[in-house]
Amino acid sequence: MPLSMYQASIPTFTRALGILATLLDKAAAHAEARKIDPAVFINARLAPDMFPFGRQVQAASDAAKSCAARLAGIEVPSFPDTETTFAELKQRIAKTVAFLGSLRPAQIDGSEERAITLKLRGREVGFSGQNYLLAFALPNFFFHVTTAYDILRHNGLEIGKADYLGSF
Repeated sequence: MPLSMYQASIPTFTRALGILATLLDKAAAHAEARKIDPAVFINARLAPDMFPFGRQVQAASDAAKSCAARLAGIEVPSFPDTETTFAELKQRIAKTVAFLGSLRPAQIDGSEERAITLKLRGREVGFSGQNYLLAFALPNFFFHVTTAYDILRHNGLEIGKADYLGSF
């Protein structure tokens, strides 16, 4: 049986967001144990022109909920980018996962050919649903999840590949 659009999206987003939430817990524990102001992690960047850690988490959330909503043909939920603590970022992830969990396979399956148009860098870009998911949304989502992981690792959090992949 072929992989459905729902199977390729919602469980993938949900799993990676759960792993990101676990990384937030580890970062919070690390900061507390070493008496490091959590804002050091929240505001940390890999490069001056990249988003800081907190914005990477917000962007991963945005990528997941935006993709799911567009594939389902519904309005993308708006979450204000106001999180400044580990706890608030975890709440945002939980809200995103709850939204993803509210979607049923029937809303997303069959969206392979749905026309999806995004405004990117001032111009409109059109995708089929399948191309949007596989060539844009998933790579964009994992870019932000990976960058969040890398920022934590770069700033001394003792995590490795197994933490990024999660348990099976």
